[in-house]
Formats: sequence, structure tokens, C-alpha cells
Amino acid sequence: MAINADPVIDPERRQRLLDIVDEIGPAFRERAPKYDREASFPFENFDDLYDAGFYGLCIPTRYGGLGASFNDYMHIGAAIGAYCPMTALTFNMHTQTVLWTGVAADDLDMSDEHRTAHEALRAELYRRIIEEKALQSQPLSEGIAQGATRGFATTAERVDGGYKVNGRKIFASLSGAASDYNITCVETSEDEIMFLAISADDPGVEIVGDWDPLGMRGTVSRTLLFKDAFAADEAVLLPPGIYNQLAERWPYVYMTLTPAYMGLSKAVVDFVRDYMSSQAPPGVTSRRDVPQKQQGWAELQIMYEKSRALFDKVVDEARVDPTPEMVARALAASFTTMETAPEIASLAIRTCGGLSMLKEFRLEQYYRDARCGSLMLPWSAEVCLHRLGRHGIFPDDAE
Repeated sequence: MAINADPVIDPERRQRLLDIVDEIGPAFRERAPKYDREASFPFENFDDLYDAGFYGLCIPTRYGGLGASFNDYMHIGAAIGAYCPMTALTFNMHTQTVLWTGVAADDLDMSDEHRTAHEALRAELYRRIIEEKALQSQPLSEGIAQGATRGFATTAERVDGGYKVNGRKIFASLSGAASDYNITCVETSEDEIMFLAISADDPGVEIVGDWDPLGMRGTVSRTLLFKDAFAADEAVLLPPGIYNQLAERWPYVYMTLTPAYMGLSKAVVDFVRDYMSSQAPPGVTSRRDVPQKQQGWAELQIMYEKSRALFDKVVDEARVDPTPEMVARALAASFTTMETAPEIASLAIRTCGGLSMLKEFRLEQYYRDARCGSLMLPWSAEVCLHRLGRHGIFPDDAE
């Protein structure tokens, strides 16, 4: 049985939330170079997000949240990404848990017993998020398989009162910043995928490895090790069997990394517009008067608008139980967003010229950040190409 969620389409609500992003976003942009330089987590930005009520952005209004829909979130995430892609990417890890347990779970079929238990569990989760500033992390990758519903080596063994968890998660964004790590793992006795929470304070949780990557440095995505970490029964975030149903019936939840890169593309375009339109010193030809620069600027606008149009179409049609054609379009949108961002950043550097590569300008950081999107699972560029390469020409069960 599914239940009714908050309305999906509410233009006034979305615009109010976008206006809030525009109020707090300029400070995000100013702080970004520091987080990039230090590879440090954007705590100040998350303080601002919490003060704005955005920790509860997608928490349904009946629990005291702002009630944003999945579709709202994707547009709002892109708006945050235009100010600070690192913040948008890490905020997504928090919001994913809320979406999975909230508006997506409302659309899935559960028994009355499971629905009642889930209602009580998420009510407490949402209370902690809103009242106690409980920041959620959702590390999924283990580096052993591409799929969203296979290849998990992290295990959960049934013990009194809960589960004993062993394994690791790589590229665990918010490591050291989150209150809880919400992970996918395999229940050993049932061989079933579970989605459960482990407190960051659990003695069985260890953060290992350095963090000095090419881009998205402020995500602080170090490796998590779980050694007999404990997850109580009350920390099982989705009832048995529901994770697989989520993956099959709400596949759009796997494209929530794309708003950060859609926003990043906009940030690059905005930078080039401002850089090209700035006044040149006396006696020097203005960049905007050079035909080659004008052509580069024109191409940048076309690349961005094509990517944005596909992103917007897919986001606004996202819903439970999409058709195979809709899923293929979502895969195409994810691939296009992630691959177009570095293309835009590269052309932007050529268009603006050599001075734009200096670290005093933001474009150099945007270029490095943009290179990271195509690698991000579960819908990496390679996964999108693999699935699209089989769509329509193989039986559905062969994808």
C-alpha cells in the first residue's frame, strides 16, 4: 500500500525555496576557495542551510519539514551548485536519505505492519534532523561493482537488538562531519540488501586514508571501515525488500548527484559572461570584441542550454514507475549533465584566455570540480552508456 505524499507540483513553494538559496548562496561562493584549498568540509555553509530549514528541505510537512518534492529538490540542488558545487554535492548525501525514506517510500508498497514501523522510525529520524541538527551521510560505493542492487561486500549479521556490520565504503562524503552513516549492505542470513544507519560515534566506525583529490575537495570523502559496528533495529531505514523496490520503481533517486554539476555548468557560464563583459584597460582590445571569443561564448551558451533542457525535462517528469523510455531519458540526462560540465569548463578556459587559469579566478577550480562527475556511481558515465547501449535492442531482463 502506498500513501499520499506532499504535492509534487507547487510553483510558489519552489520559488520561495529558490529565493532562500539566492539569499544564502553568495556566502557559499565566497567561502568555496578556502574549502577547495584546504580540502576541508563546508561547515559554515551547512550552518546556513540548517538555519534556513534546509536540513528538512524534503521532509514532508506533516513531520515539520519544508515539504519539497523530489522534483523541487533537483532544481534547488542545481541552484545551490551554481554557488558552491561542493556544498550541493555533500548536501545531496544528506537529502538522499530523506528522499528515500520520505517521498519515495510513500510511493512504494509496504504491508500495514511495515508501514506502521516505518512511520515511527522516520518520524524519529526527521525529529533528530530538525531538532538536533543530525546531518546524514549516505555512502554507497565499495568499488567492487557498478550496479545499484548488487556487488555489496558490507554485511549485516543479526544479533540481539539489531545488526553487527562489517565492511567498508569508499568515497564516503561527509566523513567526519555526519551524525550518521546510512549504508547499503547484505543481511547474511537472508542475503537481502538492507539500508540502515550507523552512528558516527559507534566505536566500530573508523575513518581511514588521506583526502587530496583533483576536485570536489570540500566533500571530504574518505574511506569508512566498519568493524563490528552496531545498528539497532530502530536504525533500519527501509523495511525488508523495500530497497530493491526503490531501485526498480524509483530509479530517479540515482541521478541526484547531477544537480551539483548542472549548477556547476551554470556557474562556469556566469563566470565567462562576467569575465568577457568586463572593461579592458585603455588601448587594449576588449575580449568581447574578438570574433573568436564571441564564437566561444556562443558555443558555451548552446552547450549549457542543451544540457539544461534535457535535465529539466527529465526532472519534471520524474515519478514512481517510469516507462523504460523515461528511464532511458534519465540515463541520457545524467550522462549529458556529467559529460557536458567538463566540456563547458574546458571551452571556458580557451574562451577567456590564459589569465583565467590563475587561481585568483574561480574558473580553474570549476574545471577541476567538473572532471569528477562522470566517475560517480551508481549512474556513472560508463554505467549510463552500458545501459543505454542495450536499451531497446535487448529484452528488458537483459539490461
